[in-house]
Amino acid sequence: MRGVATFASMTGNERRAPWLAPDELDAGQRALYDAIVGGDRGRDPAFALTDAHGRLEGPFDAMLLAPATGGAVQELGAALRYRTSLTGREREIAVLAVAHAHDSAFEIYAHERVARRSGLSEAELADLREGRAAGTFGADEAQVHAVVAALVATRDLDDASFRAGEAALGRARLAELVTLVGYYEMLALSLRVWRVPLPDAD
Repeated sequence: MRGVATFASMTGNERRAPWLAPDELDAGQRALYDAIVGGDRGRDPAFALTDAHGRLEGPFDAMLLAPATGGAVQELGAALRYRTSLTGREREIAVLAVAHAHDSAFEIYAHERVARRSGLSEAELADLREGRAAGTFGADEAQVHAVVAALVATRDLDDASFRAGEAALGRARLAELVTLVGYYEMLALSLRVWRVPLPDAD
């Protein structure tokens, strides 16, 4: 049985979006599908992008519902994943902090796998599950976690938090981090609304 993203207020667990195989896609959907599986994400992925029938897993399936906007979403995600100045560890600390704040089961499933490849230890992942920064985080990594924690809790950064984040990370990295938080909150919402389940156990 496939697991369902476990949001506290979510009711029902039936997938709401059609789960389309590649030969069921129209031209716009197929172009987006190819961009997802044929881009950076498809090169040695840490988690399966498709099931055995080639159907997209996770938030990528919902992107096919409206390919024009789905394409823009996947492009933003690729930029945040592969083209920011955040380190891999910093990025995955941020993603998992957002995912745990929203109880987004698919993003936790996927990004714990990415985080291990980025060098996070099991103890550090355990701390993130509890909503805290690990004692082994570097100074910038702890600041990334502090910024994300403030953003998901208050939807803002007060002056002190802003100054601390900007001083530690610089303006560009802080801007990338704020955008990353918004992006993964959007994915959490999409996964919730479309009742996207976890992949079969791998």
